Amino acid sequence: MTHRYAISRRSMLQGTGAAVALPLLDVMSPCTEAAVLADAESPSPRRLAYLYFPNGVADGAWDPQSVDRNGRITSLNRWMAPLKPYQDQLTVIRNMWTPEGNGHGAGTATWLTAGDYSERRIDAGGTSADQLAARSIGQNTLLPSLELSLRGEGFFSNSLVRNTLSWSSHNTPAPRDIEPRAIFDRMFRRGPAAHPEHSILDLVRDDARALKRRGSFADRRKLDEYLESIRSIERRLEFADRQATRARDLSHPPRRPGPAIPTSHREYLRVMLEMIVLAFWSDATRVSTFMLDHGQSNRYFGFVDGVRGTWHALSHWKDYDGKTEDDDGITSWKSAAEKKRMYNLVTAWHHEQVAWFLGRLKSISEGERTLLDNSMIVYGSSLADGHAHAEANLPLLLAGGGGGTIQGGRLLKPTSAVSMSRLHLALLQRLGVDIKRFGDARRPIELG
Repeated sequence: MTHRYAISRRSMLQGTGAAVALPLLDVMSPCTEAAVLADAESPSPRRLAYLYFPNGVADGAWDPQSVDRNGRITSLNRWMAPLKPYQDQLTVIRNMWTPEGNGHGAGTATWLTAGDYSERRIDAGGTSADQLAARSIGQNTLLPSLELSLRGEGFFSNSLVRNTLSWSSHNTPAPRDIEPRAIFDRMFRRGPAAHPEHSILDLVRDDARALKRRGSFADRRKLDEYLESIRSIERRLEFADRQATRARDLSHPPRRPGPAIPTSHREYLRVMLEMIVLAFWSDATRVSTFMLDHGQSNRYFGFVDGVRGTWHALSHWKDYDGKTEDDDGITSWKSAAEKKRMYNLVTAWHHEQVAWFLGRLKSISEGERTLLDNSMIVYGSSLADGHAHAEANLPLLLAGGGGGTIQGGRLLKPTSAVSMSRLHLALLQRLGVDIKRFGDARRPIELG
């Protein structure tokens, strides 16, 4: 189908100090025969996101409960249960490792570089996979990539090596954003004429109305859903500001987070994930990384029912007397089994947040596919079992269809240890990066 008044895929809603990139609409259908052919070959772009979490998982927490003889997952384990609605689009990866990086520091810094970390030279051994992708396809989008992180908690919050996942060169860390408002403004506000006291939607209202008159009924519905998602983010940021103001007015105020960072950790994490959804949906970028905390997080997870202690302390689940250097000197546990259960509850809590993110991607249609179908989402850690600081058998999930190129719903478990470089290579090639090798990998791992 073509439209007499078709617009470019790069069109934006314009307003004074604002520009809102648009999702894929019918009115963007090509107008020429050549354009129709090109669009048929690539109806929607593919996206790539790496979601990183620290401190690994307890041994056994990443293994599906049952798998059939063909490698199809028939049942996830209890800790992965929140992901069950998306089981058919998950690849659970086992027996994969990073050949050079290990530990909370070097393992974090080299998770995406396949290099060896030199703290003396601040050298991660290479450019990270996400930045190679940004360099190759970033010119097609408003932002080459998004590098996001939650604000870290614990002693190592200012450690460069534990806070850096993306490297624009072997010795140049890519800056990361921790404040939702700053990320939002990068995508939607433009220049000194922006009016921070006004909603973005107020600034582009006239342009949006004009576009609706030109589009189909499906376009109008899709545009309304997209703009409502933007407004929802604005409301959440406004709420975070109000809560911060209330905290300042209390006679004994709690520790106040930075500007516009939600006080609820769950809300903070989901707002950041929603930024990736909006960025991918609007084609503001096709590449993103997100650190759920720094590589040795000491965040307290007492807000999860049944959990006591910090994330890093819980990861050393075999030490339960509360007297090791990894503990806070206050919390102790009855047994290794109790501590391991709490460690697994933290793992399950994070799976709930990832499931929410996948649900958001799946709810967005792009022609015959969804945004999740057209994405490749890697979720994992640079440590295997946290107590052992193991670098082998890393916890890794791959979600999404890669534009129809990835077969999900299965366990990918090579008979011998495989370098994570082969996974990076497979994803970069699917994204359209002209690359024949990555790190120690000369051939990609099979995902189709």
